[in-house]
Amino acid sequence: MSETTQRIAPPAGPPWIQPEIQQKIEWRDGDVVISVPIKSGTTWTMNIVYQLLVGGNADFRDVYEEVPWIEFLGYPGQPHQDVVDRVAAMPMDNRRAFKTHSPPPVVPFQSVGSGKDVKYVVVFRNPEESVVSFKTFLEKHTDDWFDLWGVPREALCRPDFSSFYSEVIDGNQMQGAFFGFLAAWWPFRNEPNVQFIHFADMKQDHEASIRKIAKFLGEEPSEDQWVKILEYTSFAWMKEHENKFEAGTAGKVPILASGAMIRKGEVGKARTDGMTSEISRHLREVGDQIFPDAAAVEWLYHGGQLPR
Repeated sequence: MSETTQRIAPPAGPPWIQPEIQQKIEWRDGDVVISVPIKSGTTWTMNIVYQLLVGGNADFRDVYEEVPWIEFLGYPGQPHQDVVDRVAAMPMDNRRAFKTHSPPPVVPFQSVGSGKDVKYVVVFRNPEESVVSFKTFLEKHTDDWFDLWGVPREALCRPDFSSFYSEVIDGNQMQGAFFGFLAAWWPFRNEPNVQFIHFADMKQDHEASIRKIAKFLGEEPSEDQWVKILEYTSFAWMKEHENKFEAGTAGKVPILASGAMIRKGEVGKARTDGMTSEISRHLREVGDQIFPDAAAVEWLYHGGQLPR
């Protein structure tokens, strides 16, 4: 299969994530889609894009109100049209930004000149770091949220990392959420309305990464606005105001316990959170089977200059 036609089906997620909603969105010129695999810097990137679009603002209640998740339901039976209507009701005079964990074609891709002027900020992270972070993130979901959806906590949580990987990740073939995501986006990496960025590079140089995203989006903040943007997107500020980043308005009941979204976000520390040599080797072997492009997968693990 050629690079331009290759597609990997994403793994099935929990019932509150319904990616088909995205097919119903009416896109506008200027829209920004933030497409990121699970636990790969999504919330940070949502805040970065939001702050760039508004020129720096600390007076918001919940980033999920400002940057809607277009594949998420707040309660069982919620009509998809609720999400579509909420997105359509966003002010016409402001650029919109959205979160998704889906790659194309699940999230519709608008190529330049073929539809609306939509831009895509696509962030990747070393899958070992993402997997260990995912375990902790699932554990931070509240009992009320699991009960609301009728999902036993034991379906997604395990007491140790080895059983979490073997039973939840490998058992549900969730490696595709990382390597399949890469495979689906890879053919679009050189499109003018697509910006790939790696979490490791964002951590290494916070300001340079944000300026790179600003240039891609065509946003030109003033120097005074840059001071605010850099402060409000820093780990320290987001940690101090973490209630703004925990999707407090997104569900019918509280979704997450405090500290679920803004964690350590460290690079190269997966082993301290339970990753073993054996699991690391298995994860890479499965990843190579899903997307056997060695240069692409190497970039997924380490970042740096994007391969041609």
